[in-house]
This record gives sequence, structure tokens and C-alpha cells, in this order.
Amino acid sequence: MAERKGRPGAVRKTSKGPKVGSGGQGRRSLEGKGPTPRAEDRTYHPAGKRKAAAERAAAKAGTRGQQASAAPRPQRRPKSSDESEVVTGRNSVVEALRAKVPATALYIAVRLEMDDRVREAIALAGHRGIPLLEVTRPEIDRLTGDDAVHQGIALKVPPYEYLHPMELLEAVEDRGEVPLLVAVDGVTDPRNLGAVIRSIAAFGGQGVIVPQRRSVGLTASAWKTSAGAAARIPVAMATNLTQALKAYKERGLFVVGLDAGGDTPLPGLELATGPLVLVVGSEGKGLSRLVTETCDAVVSIPITDTTESLNAGIAASVALYEIAKLRAAQA
Repeated sequence: MAERKGRPGAVRKTSKGPKVGSGGQGRRSLEGKGPTPRAEDRTYHPAGKRKAAAERAAAKAGTRGQQASAAPRPQRRPKSSDESEVVTGRNSVVEALRAKVPATALYIAVRLEMDDRVREAIALAGHRGIPLLEVTRPEIDRLTGDDAVHQGIALKVPPYEYLHPMELLEAVEDRGEVPLLVAVDGVTDPRNLGAVIRSIAAFGGQGVIVPQRRSVGLTASAWKTSAGAAARIPVAMATNLTQALKAYKERGLFVVGLDAGGDTPLPGLELATGPLVLVVGSEGKGLSRLVTETCDAVVSIPITDTTESLNAGIAASVALYEIAKLRAAQA
């Protein structure tokens, strides 16, 4: 009997497609048609039509279009950073609020122990519509800097608006006062500037002049060191300190430099009773050469041989005290 092959009636069909097996069946269908083209790469899409029109326009432009594309594009100006200052400490904040210094926010630490100064600061801020923000102490530390002693309170103020040196002098003359101004030359420590401003307020001065370059401005540290005096003593900024001093001399002021190498002793200074601008230099370098040549006199403070020099804040305080004493004796 003949051997039967396969099932009765079964017919094997030959396939023209991929070889039968688990690895070949439907491979093409599984692979798909590939990624979808971008809209601008599809000619029938509106984005593709706009791209084609732009390419035709660029081709017609020819050399002119190539020159335009080769020209350097103007650089975008960098976004300006926040130049606001932060006044820290209870006395400084209260003085700034009393003087109606523009402010954008008052920060109070959570669970801060209240005293009269904090209550007054909150009341003044509320009366002026300044937002009161209660934050954690780490947040105030971050806002004011790790080395700032904020006492749990801080006031955010916009950048200081400096006067022109002549505006400062005219304001003093309009009040009928004898000018006593202080200019700083090369003072880069904000705490020294704050101490100078505090001494000016204590001994009857009317303002301070800072140069625009190579000198510190009225920063938050200067506000803090001044113990609030910066809210009462105006600060002027000179583009060129030497030229500003010469302009003061033309208006009748005497320019007296304060330097350890000065040839005139401070006690009994004859120029103290007249209109005066006192120039204080840095502790290390002293007065610059051009400023020294502009001064009518360069005075020194007698100190012991064991001490090399005084910093700008202390030197200004001693000099202003002596000038105030001589003026009081002359009155």
C-alpha cells in the first residue's frame, strides 16, 4: 500500500514573499514607513509652501542676499540684573523708613522678638504701603549675605540716586549754612564710607562726595555702618573728583586733604572756620597725586609712632571733631 503524504486534500502553496519562519513573517509591516517628515519638509503643507517661497525669494536676491546674511547681527544687550540694595538692622531700617527712602519690601523673620523699633518699622511700612513679608531666618541670610548682621529685619530699597556735586553745594548755600563737605578718594570699604557718613552727621557736616571710579558707593553695608545717618546725609557722585574739587574752589571753598604725610598739623587749622571740603584718602595709598596737587592744604593727625595710620572712617571722625570744635569756638 502506497504511503500517504500529508493530509487528504491539503495543498501547499508556494509564496513569493519572505521565507516562512518566525523571523521573516511581517518584517516589513512591523518596520513601518519611518518617522513622519517635519511640516516644512512636506510640500503640500502650508509650512512647506512658506519654506519653498522663502527659498525662491532668497535665490532671486542673489549676491545682495548673501551679503546681508554675511553681515554680523547686532548683539542683544544683556538683561540688567537687580541692582536693589538691602538695608539691614533695626536702627538702619527704622531710620530709612523715617526718611521716606523708597523701598519695595520689608522682610521680617518668623517668630521675631518684637521691640519698639520693629513695631515702628512695621507701622511705617504699613502707612506707606510697603509690602510686609514674613520669611525664615535662612531666607534673610541669603538675601542679606552671610556676613550681614540683620537682627531679623531687612528693607529692600532701589539703587541710590546720587546728587551732582554742585547740587549738593547749592542746597547747603540755599539754607545759609557754611559748607562742610567730605570727599573720599579711593575708599573701597563700604564700612569706612558708612563711618564717614555717620561722623558727618555727628559733627555738623552737610554731605559727602564719592568718585564714580575706584571708590565704593552707598551699598547696603555702608547703610548699615552709618546707623541710619545715610538717610539724612546726602551723597553726591563726581565723574572726576579732581575736577569737582576745582569747581568747589572756584565757588570759594577751601580744599583740605587728610593724609598721614601732610605738612600741616590738624589741631588749630586756620581754614576750619571757612567753607570747607575735607578730602579723605584710603588707609593704604592715601590721597592720589592729582587730588593732593589740588588741595589748598594737606593736614595730618598727630598719632604715636607705634601706630602706622588710621583708617578712613576714624581719621574723618577725628578731623571733623576738630573742625567742629574750632567752629564752635569761633562762633
